[in-house]
This record gives sequence, structure tokens and C-alpha cells, in this order.
Amino acid sequence: MNRFHNRYCASEKWKSVMVGEILPWVLEDLELSGPVLEVGPGPGLVTEALVRYGVEDLTTLEIEQGAADRLRSRFGDAVRVVTGDGEDMALPDGGFSTVLCCTMLHHVPTTAGQDAVLHEAFRVLQPGGVLAGSDSRTSMRMRIYHIRDNFNPVDPGSLGDRLEAAGFRQVQVDATESRFRFRAVKS
Repeated sequence: MNRFHNRYCASEKWKSVMVGEILPWVLEDLELSGPVLEVGPGPGLVTEALVRYGVEDLTTLEIEQGAADRLRSRFGDAVRVVTGDGEDMALPDGGFSTVLCCTMLHHVPTTAGQDAVLHEAFRVLQPGGVLAGSDSRTSMRMRIYHIRDNFNPVDPGSLGDRLEAAGFRQVQVDATESRFRFRAVKS
């Protein structure tokens, strides 16, 4: 991420939106029992909220080494931090009951890469496991935030088909003007 975007994503303003509005919407009626994987935690705002919610078996997968190191320092033994790529997760098949992808898919540079993340999420989920997440819709503001940064917006209108192509069922995508959430189950 560019410097501005890094600062914004760690800010109190974004925290109030992400943790106060978006995350409760994503987690609505979702039970977080069993091992949980968070893909692309960045500065760890969602990670912190999940720890506060009482998630005891939490793993994060962060591609940037520096961000992963900061998460390890910040959360210690409370969170297992894995440095790696969501497109090729070095994690076991069927190891998680829930996979969360909150506002990170638009950072994956290609649509094929985003689809690889969805396929990998399917692979690492237990049967009956749930993939849940959110992302921002494209706007001029989003484009400005991502100058000299990866920005590959996800079309919520086609995301359902992409999730089904990855193997998921019971797919749900709900969109507002500025963001969307999604949920899908590994049958």
C-alpha cells in the first residue's frame, strides 16, 4: 500500500468505520467457533476486534513481511501470524471453520489472483465452513486513495458467480452504495 493508504488504514477514523460499522455487518449472525483465518489483516484493526470478540483460535495471513512482524509484536501468542500470499496459502486443507477477507480483495492486482484467493479460501475451509468478507465499491475517492498502489476493484454483481466457480454454495452478496459484504459456504 502507498504511505497515505497505510496511514489511513491504521487511523482511528478508519477503525471507527471498519470495526464500528463494516465488521459487525460482515459478522452478523456468524458464529466464530473453531479455527478462524483472517486473510490480509494489514495493520490489524479487524484482528484486534476478533481478539476482543473472544476468538481464541485466530490465524492471520499477511503478505507484507513488515506488517506481519508488527502483528506478531502486537498480538504475541494471542494470534498466529503467518507471512504468506492469499493466492497460494501455505496452510493445511480443511484447517479452518471460518475465513475472513475484509477490505483486502481490491489489493490483489489481478482478477485471476482474486479468484485464486477465493479458491484457496475454499481449500482451507472445513466442510460447512464459511467465507465471509467485505470490500469497497469503486469511486473517485477509492481511486485517489490507491494512487501508486494496487487497486483492482471487485464487482459485487459478478462476485456471486466467482464464488460459485470456486466451489462455494449458499452464496450471498449484499451491496450498498459504497461497500459490499459477502458470505459463502463450503459444501
